[in-house]
Amino acid sequence: MSRTVSTEAGTGDRSPAATSSSKLSRRTLFAGAGTVGALAAAASLVPAAREVAPDPVVAQDPPERGGGYSLSEHVKRYYRTTRL
Repeated sequence: MSRTVSTEAGTGDRSPAATSSSKLSRRTLFAGAGTVGALAAAASLVPAAREVAPDPVVAQDPPERGGGYSLSEHVKRYYRTTRL
């Protein structure tokens, strides 16, 4: 037995397919809204990332006798590693 649905204007009958598709789209809408709400709530709980300002670099005075090279412990260690 097959059922036929009249498509004449003014009959007021809806097909079962039209009803289920409108409910499906409403369900999808509400599911999407719920997901967005849950994500917004989760995002509000995450601490905000703060930008940390870099430490200011203090300029050193130039050496009195020119140059700027000094035989520091680090340089001495490097020279020891290059010996054969």
